[in-house]
Amino acid sequence: METVIAFIVIFGTLVAFHEFGHFLFAKKAGIMVREFAIGMGPKILAVRKGETQYTIRLLPLGGYVRMAGEDFDTVELQPGYRVGLLLNAQDEIEKIYLNRNVSNPNILNVEVEKSDLDKELYIEGYDEDGQLVHLKISRTAMIIEKGQETLIAPYDRQFESKSLGSRALAIFAGPLFNFILAFFIFLALGLMNGVPTNEPIISEVKPDTPAEMAGMKKDDLVTAVDGKSIDSWLKFSEAIQKSAGVPMSIEVDRAGKQVILDVVPDTVEDAGQEFGQIGVMYSSPLEKGFIKSIVFGAEQTYTWTVKIFELLGMLVTGQFTIDALSGPVGIYKATEEVAQHGIFNLMNWGAVLSINLGIMNLLPLPALDGGRLLFFLFEGLRGKPIDKQKEGMVHFVGIMLLMVLMLVVTWNDIQRFFF
Repeated sequence: METVIAFIVIFGTLVAFHEFGHFLFAKKAGIMVREFAIGMGPKILAVRKGETQYTIRLLPLGGYVRMAGEDFDTVELQPGYRVGLLLNAQDEIEKIYLNRNVSNPNILNVEVEKSDLDKELYIEGYDEDGQLVHLKISRTAMIIEKGQETLIAPYDRQFESKSLGSRALAIFAGPLFNFILAFFIFLALGLMNGVPTNEPIISEVKPDTPAEMAGMKKDDLVTAVDGKSIDSWLKFSEAIQKSAGVPMSIEVDRAGKQVILDVVPDTVEDAGQEFGQIGVMYSSPLEKGFIKSIVFGAEQTYTWTVKIFELLGMLVTGQFTIDALSGPVGIYKATEEVAQHGIFNLMNWGAVLSINLGIMNLLPLPALDGGRLLFFLFEGLRGKPIDKQKEGMVHFVGIMLLMVLMLVVTWNDIQRFFF
């Protein structure tokens, strides 16, 4: 149960922050946001505030922000269609009933001759006396069908009416907020837990290893490798890993005295790659400080972003197969393992997942934010948008392919963890 709660909280937070990015920039651009949803599937909870409905849905595997003008959002009234109209004090239409039999004496029944619910905002048609009427529609009018109320969206409040830059920012803001969330999580970790100094200090020397045979001892501070200055454990570790089987000269500070040690790293193979190892452990002391925490947050966000892009490059170049990918089941199992090591490790895992979600959504694939941004790029180069039906078909095919990929990855996870 603890794992379930941790998974829902982490994934829900990542999705909520991602969608909040879309929501915030859409609102800033003047786009009407019809729904802000966390989760997918049937609604569990729905609250309307202003023009936006905020919903929590059953499956904690995603979310969305539904903007006016997207996905055939607009309503068209065909000639001959009968509607019920309720007028306000200014004789503007404030409610449009699409149900034919509505028991309200104040409703004006009209057979539509022509209408425009986007730009000019009017309905023209014949009333019950056969008189031709032309009525303006209020900008806050509601369309009511089978008890469901939908606020109309004047064209200037629709997604497509905005400039290319505003639309691109509204889409890009989702992944951007995942990187921002990761930064703040790392920042919080630095403030609460402290920031590793990253000094290359040896905390343990394992027996019968190259380090022990060379005379390396606990509390040695590494200052140089092969004459090159070393100021962090990361640089020291990278130097060792790149020198499998190659003799090295390591200079250490031992209680104020400079000692030079000759070491030949063992060769270790993992995932088809060879790297060096000398048998030392590292335990960095932690320091607290607001500025240090800010720097730590930025460095960790950058480091993990680079690492994930490197892994994507390895996938593209075939250095590992699709079997190495994980879906929701794999993320759940990893969360279960991380949760056993405390809240700080769980927070770190959430930050890494947030960066991963941001990068995945920026990939130029149909149905993802990156795919939509790619179409915006084409629009900018062409000087006009791609045909919406063609773009919609591309995104539909992309969704189908992503679903197939998700099924394959999930099946691999199930086999890996349960069989």
